[in-house]
Amino acid sequence: MKILVRNVARTVTREQLLSVFEDCGKVQYCKLVEDKGSDGHKGFGFVEMPKPGEAKAAIKSLNGKELGGTTLRVKKSKTKAEVESSPWAKSRPTSEPEKNSNG
Repeated sequence: MKILVRNVARTVTREQLLSVFEDCGKVQYCKLVEDKGSDGHKGFGFVEMPKPGEAKAAIKSLNGKELGGTTLRVKKSKTKAEVESSPWAKSRPTSEPEKNSNG
C-alpha cells in the first residue's frame, strides 16, 4: 500500500523517515520529494509497505506523531485514477487544440 506523508520537517532525512515506518513493518520503499530549487526536500514524501495490515497500522500510529519538530500527516495515497475521477479534479482537455495553419 502506498502512503502519503505530509508536513515532514525539512531537517528530517529519508533514513529517519524510513526508520519510523520500519518500526511498523516492512517498507518496500521510502522517498522524500526533492525540491529542485534547493538541496532539500519539499516537506512530503511517499512510503510503500507491501502488507496492507502493516500499512494501515503505520497510518494509524504515525498520523499526528511529532518528528523533527513538526506533526506528521499520514494517509493512504490515492491512485492517479482516483484523483482524476474526483469531483474536485480540474477539467482538462482530452487532446491538444488544433493548430491554425494560417500562421
